[in-house]
Amino acid sequence: MDHWLFWVVFAAVTGTMMVLDLRVLQAKPHAISFKEAIRWTLAWIGIAVLFNLFLWFTEGAVPAQEFLTCYLTEYALSVDNMFVFLVIFSALAVPAESQRRVLLWGIVGALVMRGIFIVAGVELVQRFHWTTWVLGGFLVLTGVKLCFKSDEQVDPQHNWLLRFARKHLRTTPDYEGKAFFVRHDGQRFATPLFICLLVIESSDVLFAVDSVPAALGITTNTAVLYTSNILAILGLRSLFFAVSELIKYLRFLNYGLSAILIFVGAKMLLASWWKVSIGVSLGVVGGLLAIAVILSIVADKLTPKPPKDN
Repeated sequence: MDHWLFWVVFAAVTGTMMVLDLRVLQAKPHAISFKEAIRWTLAWIGIAVLFNLFLWFTEGAVPAQEFLTCYLTEYALSVDNMFVFLVIFSALAVPAESQRRVLLWGIVGALVMRGIFIVAGVELVQRFHWTTWVLGGFLVLTGVKLCFKSDEQVDPQHNWLLRFARKHLRTTPDYEGKAFFVRHDGQRFATPLFICLLVIESSDVLFAVDSVPAALGITTNTAVLYTSNILAILGLRSLFFAVSELIKYLRFLNYGLSAILIFVGAKMLLASWWKVSIGVSLGVVGGLLAIAVILSIVADKLTPKPPKDN
């Protein structure tokens, strides 16, 4: 996968989509409707599927299956993390038409951070085998914790980066359109939109602590790890606007994610004695996600609806 064509195709596809998305954003800033979010989400999923097919024909079945397994895992974890973004935007009263811009630049920062995490993670696992057990144990514990997670509220006001920025940066009291910085009386001020961007970026670092070890439990192929993570993240922004409407129906998603993390963690812990093929891993991850979604849909159908007011 070191062939130049692989990286040219990947860069061309993702770069073109990002430029197109950015031009649409700059031309007409607006609140994203549910239908528009679904269209963009399906477009990004379609690109990931096409890239997976390209990978299959150029690199073979195993890298393609590794890519798809990592992509599904990252995408599923991203859905769960969307709740945190919803809380951040609500708590900081971010205007609907500005949320898309924050998520765009937040994802640009995430591209860099994920690359650093992945390269460092692969290097650690390949140099020090015992780190596989550490990461595996961490994933099992995270999965168990996720299974019993309460409905506690996330408070962005407690974010250390938010408190630091408000203390050390000159900030405007109100939002200034889509600007991150403005000038008043010859001085540069950060706007609340920039503060929100910092909170989103710091939250993504915490997300990476879960998702990157999970991906490392599937493969240590750096190219597969990075491309699958990036394509999942690039679809994250459109997914946010769709999930904000759908997440209330996915009541069993946490249990599916919990089972996936425990499975991948156990796979890492037992790697010396229990070899799991990538085909089995893909089947388990896809199957657990499908079960969680189906059970959520069935439960929603069976739950009595409150009577409508006349």
